[in-house]
Amino acid sequence: MPATNHSSATPPGRRATAAGKKPADRKRPKSPAPKPPGPVPVTGRIPVLDVRPVVQHGRRPAKAVAGESFEVSATVFREGHDAVAANVVLRDPAGRPGPWTPMRELAPGTDRWGATVTAGAPGRWTYTVEAWADPLTTWHRHARIKIPAGIDTELVLEEGARLYERAAAGVPEARRRRVLEAARALRDEERPAAWRLAEALRPKVREVLARYPLRELVTASDPMPLLVERERALYGSWYEFFPRSEGTAAHPHGTFRTAERRLKPIADMGFDVVYLPPIHPIGHTFRKGRN
Repeated sequence: MPATNHSSATPPGRRATAAGKKPADRKRPKSPAPKPPGPVPVTGRIPVLDVRPVVQHGRRPAKAVAGESFEVSATVFREGHDAVAANVVLRDPAGRPGPWTPMRELAPGTDRWGATVTAGAPGRWTYTVEAWADPLTTWHRHARIKIPAGIDTELVLEEGARLYERAAAGVPEARRRRVLEAARALRDEERPAAWRLAEALRPKVREVLARYPLRELVTASDPMPLLVERERALYGSWYEFFPRSEGTAAHPHGTFRTAERRLKPIADMGFDVVYLPPIHPIGHTFRKGRN
């Protein structure tokens, strides 16, 4: 039997008593009920870092004007050698997502990805960068190396056929046939392996798969705020206008109505915006106790 340690010391929380007497009962404070665990922050499988444009770490919105195109960039990478890809999703002021825009690697080997997006109507928008594993691109890389070398040819082609069938499930029915035909070509054992691979890599097939890719391990960045303003918030020629100076001989002090006559000549000079300085009432000064 295993050895057991015994101790003659008084157990914690109890007082020594005379022989034959029980220790006095004492009320012990009840321990508070354990709190339910809160949400545990989860780090995505594919890191999305340094998303730009950003102002004060997202506490303030980046700015654009309606119809303006600007670049969204982020650092995206993963462990190992499998391919990754990324895209940008713009959400309008109502929270509706628009079509996502694919990102491209800005410089090979830098893990820096970017895409040009265009802002819509004025309002408070958000944008999100989504990163994901790209199993089809990973397979393309392996197939181009292994099939010409005759390494695991049938295994590689079968793997590609299964990936194409999975990808076809996310392609609209009108364009799905082309992807399924490529999967059948990869399994056509009566054809040379090089021909089967070439059928799967045809430009028309790759065009469909680029538009409707097979995405795995999708990881999204935090939504970043974007304030879209009207076009003249970006630039414009401002004319400082004093309506009071636009009077007549009979009424030297102008009004908004008399100043209205000057708006067209101001526009003809090339100004976009009329700026009215602070307007103060004029006339007699009133003091306490006196008119």
